[in-house]
Amino acid sequence: MEMKLIVLVVIVLVAIAVAQLMRVYELTAKIRNRREEDIDLRVNNLNAGMMILFLAVFFGTAVYMLAKYGNGMLPEAASELGRDIDWLFNINWIIVFAVFFATNAILFIFAYKYAYHPDRKAYFFPHDNRLEMIWTVVPAATLAVIIILGLMTWNKITGKASDDAVVVELYAEQFSWTARYSGEDNKLGYSDYKLVTTFAENPNPLGVITTSNIEWRLKELDLTIDGMYADIDAEDKNQKAFSKAASEKMRSKVEKLERIRERVVIMKEMYTDSTDLIAADDYTAKELFLIKDQEYQFILRSRDVIHSAYFPHFRAQMNCVPGQRTKLKVKPIYTTSEMRERTGNPEFNFILMCNKICGESHSNMKMSVVVGTAEEFIAWKEAGNTNLVVAHEVPAGE
Repeated sequence: MEMKLIVLVVIVLVAIAVAQLMRVYELTAKIRNRREEDIDLRVNNLNAGMMILFLAVFFGTAVYMLAKYGNGMLPEAASELGRDIDWLFNINWIIVFAVFFATNAILFIFAYKYAYHPDRKAYFFPHDNRLEMIWTVVPAATLAVIIILGLMTWNKITGKASDDAVVVELYAEQFSWTARYSGEDNKLGYSDYKLVTTFAENPNPLGVITTSNIEWRLKELDLTIDGMYADIDAEDKNQKAFSKAASEKMRSKVEKLERIRERVVIMKEMYTDSTDLIAADDYTAKELFLIKDQEYQFILRSRDVIHSAYFPHFRAQMNCVPGQRTKLKVKPIYTTSEMRERTGNPEFNFILMCNKICGESHSNMKMSVVVGTAEEFIAWKEAGNTNLVVAHEVPAGE
């Protein structure tokens, strides 16, 4: 408390001192018969010289910061498209820095060169068509170059993946990632949010469609709906008591589950054993392993809210939107071990992050990414890092 009081007293005293100095300056000006609008040439020339000094310090600190932090604190791009994106960024930075240094140099040099002097009058220059044409055409042409190059790069990013691209699904949910590989046929099994379940006997967190998963989902829905109807019936007979809000919520939920069940029954009629074949060789992992120089077509889905799949070292990012399938293609050009050598960091690892604030544990939503050779990928699979997306058969009589 005493320290706060001392700080407050010091601040008040400094304010009083500044006010008194200003008052002394005003009285001194009156004694010299100098008006407030009169300009002191000595002070004016000093201010003009300070413009040059400020320009030198300003540019010096800017160059220092660029030299120290100019790369954005990221290592070089580790994907094919990442190189194109970095090249485009560099073109933009060259244009920005050229304009930055040129305009600021002109601003401060002109402030110094044309400082006020009583023997010089300002030149009246209201209009010039050539100058207006220059500062209209040059920025327009520059922006046209930036936009055209940007569109060309964007078309590469969002364009169709090559025919030999490996299809992998990245499934986002608060607050984790799951990778689903497409297997030998390079086709992902179909999925539907209505089949998403954590049913203990046959969990299906990704909602993968197989005939068995449909049967298990119907079984789970039947058990849940029957249990809720039993509670509702018990409440109606005064055998159980629920709050008004809980009762309304339960009745609303059972109606929703009934509608979902109707749609799952329709799915049962639509899908056959041929659907199972597509999903039969799919497998999941909680670590993403990619092969160097192999292009990947990522299919992005979200279970709950909007997430964003962000690979900082691949310079790749795309939103994961509930109810939609978005796409992102990546082709790694360096293995993890090669990047460790290039960065000089023996602990370097690629990473997949969520770049949307998706909840209180958003910062923990990460997935380890490894890039290696085809042989290393096979060894990684054989080491038990993956799980087949298969469903247990529904017990007979269920």
